[in-house]
Amino acid sequence: MAEAKNIRELVDVVRSKNAGPYELTFDLIFKSFEIYEQVKKSGVINEELIAQLYGIDLEQVISVINYDPAKAIKATIVRPYSSGAIGERDVYGAQQHAPLLNIEVPIQ
Repeated sequence: MAEAKNIRELVDVVRSKNAGPYELTFDLIFKSFEIYEQVKKSGVINEELIAQLYGIDLEQVISVINYDPAKAIKATIVRPYSSGAIGERDVYGAQQHAPLLNIEVPIQ
């Protein structure tokens, strides 16, 4: 039976950044190809999870892709406020990754 591990145990990098003024992108770069393949196979990191973590509609999740050469999963969402807009608090989008840190993944 697979045990659940927190994403922080499985990755070397968790980050967020701008993907233009109207989108945010998130990168999860895994410690090894073996771990990456197990997480990818689990299907835990998907559009529904990203929408849930960020409290947004599923339609606001632009993509969740697996990038095999970098052992990474990348997600992109519509920014709640465009970069630099009134009320926006993170122009570079670099402080938006915290919700990802609570992901639990069944892994062997």
